[in-house]
Amino acid sequence: MPKEEVFTKLIQTHQGLLFKVSSIYTDNKEDQEDLFQEIVFQLWKYFDSFRKESKISTWMYRVGMNTAITHLKRKKRGGTAIPISDAVLGKMENTDSLLEERLKLLYRHIGELNALDKGLMLLLLEGKSYKEMAEITGLEASNVGTRISRIKKKLKKNMLTQ
Repeated sequence: MPKEEVFTKLIQTHQGLLFKVSSIYTDNKEDQEDLFQEIVFQLWKYFDSFRKESKISTWMYRVGMNTAITHLKRKKRGGTAIPISDAVLGKMENTDSLLEERLKLLYRHIGELNALDKGLMLLLLEGKSYKEMAEITGLEASNVGTRISRIKKKLKKNMLTQ
């Protein structure tokens, strides 16, 4: 199968992963679409360098998060803040308004975290193991656990003071 077809199928299979990464680091649809395209471009650019030492989804998360963090840094230089997008909550099937309100509050507080901590929380909410998170972020697994523990405490404290 030609490289282009393999890559296209890969993107189609993992577009949800790319959507989540691009959504968590942007605050509007246009920026989300731009970031999504930039992530796909970076994946294509480095597709040949994938060494198959990890799962393809782990590699895609890593490229996606690095691209998103670079995007975030560029935006900050321009003076624009990047709050978390409501797009992540946009497809909730549960109509429980209290749950929805709490989730929005949680995502708002996650959106206020620094880029790495925001990414760690995204991966945690995705159900990734500390080992997988370490592979994606380049941190040690024990460091991931420590950081997540601190982030949880910070989020709990911030949400209780609301």
